[in-house]
Amino acid sequence: MSTQTIKSLDFKGLSCPMPIVNTAKVLKQLDPAAVVEILATDPGSVPDFKAWCKATGNELMESSEESGVYRFVIRKKG
Repeated sequence: MSTQTIKSLDFKGLSCPMPIVNTAKVLKQLDPAAVVEILATDPGSVPDFKAWCKATGNELMESSEESGVYRFVIRKKG
């Protein structure tokens, strides 16, 4: 089974907690095991997404940073 990103969410320029709030809204609309990519520029989003995934049971599959843009790939809990 291949991993397919269903949605790419661009939350660059938003401050905490808006990237998490907006991601949660989108995930509610998606099927279990859906995969989303999130782009953010708030450095606080790194610990926020890690803690949020742990608290909600969603899987943080990838987390990276390039030129001040943080990229997260999350699989919705199934």
